[in-house]
Amino acid sequence: MKYTALATLILIFLNACQTKKSEYLKISGFAQGTSYHITYENSKNEDYTDAIDSILKAFDKSCSMYDSTSIISRINDNDPSVEADDWFIDVFKKSAEVSTLSDGALDITVGPVVRAWGFGTQPMAKHGKAYIDSLLQYVGMDKVKLEGRKIIKKMPGVSLDVNAVAQGYSVDVLAKFFDEKGIKNYLVEIGGEVRGKGTNAKNSLWRVGIDRPSDDNIIPGGQLQAIIEINNKSLTTAGNYRKFFVENGVKYGHTIDPKTGCPAKNTLLSATVVADDAVTADAWDTAFMVLGLEKSKELLKKLPGIEVYFIYSNEKGEYEIFCSEGLKKMISEQK
Repeated sequence: MKYTALATLILIFLNACQTKKSEYLKISGFAQGTSYHITYENSKNEDYTDAIDSILKAFDKSCSMYDSTSIISRINDNDPSVEADDWFIDVFKKSAEVSTLSDGALDITVGPVVRAWGFGTQPMAKHGKAYIDSLLQYVGMDKVKLEGRKIIKKMPGVSLDVNAVAQGYSVDVLAKFFDEKGIKNYLVEIGGEVRGKGTNAKNSLWRVGIDRPSDDNIIPGGQLQAIIEINNKSLTTAGNYRKFFVENGVKYGHTIDPKTGCPAKNTLLSATVVADDAVTADAWDTAFMVLGLEKSKELLKKLPGIEVYFIYSNEKGEYEIFCSEGLKKMISEQK
């Protein structure tokens, strides 16, 4: 799965608004255990820094596992009085939708297994086969359902983890805020998940970079694989090259396969997804990382409106690219 504490693939802004500074405003800060950067046309001479900070803090109270008093934390703690808000309900419904379409490749009940592998909010726990197998009884979207504003779990041990979806959805929340304010040109980025509308200060489409998925590519933007132009679209990326550990000479990535309870093993190194909204893109990039290259390519035939840029390794260990036809038209530069 993907975690807000460390975005697996940070998308960088390549068009800094250095001209017409009075018309475009930049805002940056920290939320959900990661950073955010926002640029918008300030034609109304309004600084929305405080409003955005308030929205993100309120969002953390809904979906952040880093807040012990949040809705999701209280659900995981089996608080009988907790009710889901609209944000959590939207995240839950999108997760259930993509889980069904991906045959369980995305599963927000995988939380206990994630923590066992040390990729959650706690230090690494034991992850031997017997222990992981014992946790799988709590994994599966059939073990949780939404009734009104209540999340009903079949067993108290079921634990939700929406980090693979919530970060993208928070981008959509801020995009909706700008839409309601009548802002026509903006770029919202939270932890590498991006949504762009209109144009930048140079009257060009917003451009974002996709990092090359190599283990030594520590600094976001240090080694770019491609530059993509987005036009009223959202773009997110998942990968395993920044969030992993090596044990006894074996590398374990943080994308957990809900069916096996182990880190997914396939040739896919990173999955970039472009969709109309960031929550959809965010959900699918994780699902594709679990499914692997061939299953993802086959599933794409049934997913209208989803465009992808996959980086994978061939039999020689060399990087190769699979790019959907729609996304090919968005590529500005390719390394």
